[in-house]
Amino acid sequence: MRKPNRTFLATLIIAFAGITTAGAQTVSEMNKTLDDLFGAHAPYVKFFDTLKKAAAADDKQAVASMVDYPFQARINDKAMKIRDEKHFVADYDKIVTRKVKNAIAKQTYPNLFANWQGVMIGDGEVWFSGIGDSDTVRITAIND
Repeated sequence: MRKPNRTFLATLIIAFAGITTAGAQTVSEMNKTLDDLFGAHAPYVKFFDTLKKAAAADDKQAVASMVDYPFQARINDKAMKIRDEKHFVADYDKIVTRKVKNAIAKQTYPNLFANWQGVMIGDGEVWFSGIGDSDTVRITAIND
């Protein structure tokens, strides 16, 4: 019996590993994921696009209007309850840090992560989800 060529096997394993670890999805696949989880993808697409634009423009008021209040934030290593938009805007730079802004800027719609808890940007820097009726989408967590 002939022994398999190790170089060939190594090449084959590397090729298949590249295929299985490439986690990129299409827009259609993400739409289907959100449809399956939340009943509709359109409110999430609109929310994500609006958030990306607001964060890129550093529009504090726009981002603040997208948050589910009261909101738990970590500021200077202390848990703080942000009660409304006014307080969010006042502490915006401490909540929406450079790391959070970068995660939002780099995130693409097809590569969002979604599960029953909501939709995640980056490595968990931002979570958003439907609140009340699923057409009202809000930021539920920001993690630096």
